[in-house]
Amino acid sequence: MRQLRPAELAAQLQTGHAPVLLDVREPWEWNLCHLPDAILIPMRELPARLHELDKDAETVVICHHGVRSYHAARYLETLGFGDVVNLSGGVAAWADEVDPAMPRY
Repeated sequence: MRQLRPAELAAQLQTGHAPVLLDVREPWEWNLCHLPDAILIPMRELPARLHELDKDAETVVICHHGVRSYHAARYLETLGFGDVVNLSGGVAAWADEVDPAMPRY
């Protein structure tokens, strides 16, 4: 699994690169802040909602600090997802490195 820092992901997104942005946090966290165009599938719902994801698409997994997303990304890899990326540092690092106006919690 690849790891990307938020600044690296932001640079890719600015070029038009459009991976699936999979946020695995809880709805209350999502409601506080999230990346534009991300989809929310809380980690606990992931097994039941796998059908919503494309195994062949590049999928960047996002959480608060990068720990839950790492575990979710590893899980996806074990199921045959071929291009999974963990957002290292999560939305907390996104707020630090990319969008200082993003709410923090």
